[in-house]
Amino acid sequence: MSNKRSNSFRQAILQGNRRLSSKALLEEKGLSLSQRLIRHVAYETLPREIDRKWYYDSYTCCPPPWFMLTVTLLEVAFFLYNGVSLGQFVLQVTHPRYLKNSLVYHPQLRAQAWRYLTYIFMHAGIEHLGLNVVLQLLVGVPLEMVHGATRIGLVYVAGVVAGSLAVSVADMTAPVVGSSGGVYALVSAHLANIVMNWSGMKCQFKLLRMAVALICMSMEFGRAVWLRFHPSAYPPCPHPSFVAHLGGVAVGITLGVVVLRNYEQRLQDQSLWWIFVAMYTVFVLFAIFWNIFAYTLLDLKLPPPP
Repeated sequence: MSNKRSNSFRQAILQGNRRLSSKALLEEKGLSLSQRLIRHVAYETLPREIDRKWYYDSYTCCPPPWFMLTVTLLEVAFFLYNGVSLGQFVLQVTHPRYLKNSLVYHPQLRAQAWRYLTYIFMHAGIEHLGLNVVLQLLVGVPLEMVHGATRIGLVYVAGVVAGSLAVSVADMTAPVVGSSGGVYALVSAHLANIVMNWSGMKCQFKLLRMAVALICMSMEFGRAVWLRFHPSAYPPCPHPSFVAHLGGVAVGITLGVVVLRNYEQRLQDQSLWWIFVAMYTVFVLFAIFWNIFAYTLLDLKLPPPP
């Protein structure tokens, strides 16, 4: 989808520059399966009938939602590879050799910058991977179909990086694994967008669906907290941190909400966008300096490298 419409787009529609049928999309009959799917996605993600009709009329599935599908397939592939090599699929994180993988973020190896991103391809176990994959597919794919790979990828990656940096600041001795930072950024942004546009969102059973999403997120977060304080399989290094989830939520309710609220509008025209970008940039710079100086100044005893 193009992101080149100006702020005057909706006003131009209302003035008659583009004719819209007075009949709501939900009332249209005789649609094919693909058309019903596109209509369903429109009502799942967009709060305004004008935007829903524009999306329905202009969506061509070219390109398809490749970003979320690619990330999900890579996560599953890495998990299966690690499961075979470790001989363990449930609670892989308890295996003594788990942290030796070069993708995991480890505080002793924080100078290896790729680990702040690649940790998403390592999961604590099939129970961890399963919930993240379900949320990515059920929430991430429809959002990408509407807002495009660039915008949804930006929110996802920003959540991932914020998650690992948040751990390096707030839980300095713990490693990080899993894609929960990116997943929680997308889901939090979507839920916040529904709440902020409650009357306009026409998705079915929205209250029940929000409750189910919150329960799933709470269960996953509870699992992460329990695992963090469970006796470690590789002392003195603790199990992976849960703080990455909170970093993802922070990105979702700031940058993510601005992206989802401005369908097909230029983000650079939104003052809130620049405010949140500035806040995110300040946090990243703070975290970088923290990682360079704070560990030495605090004389923190870190666990040995794996």
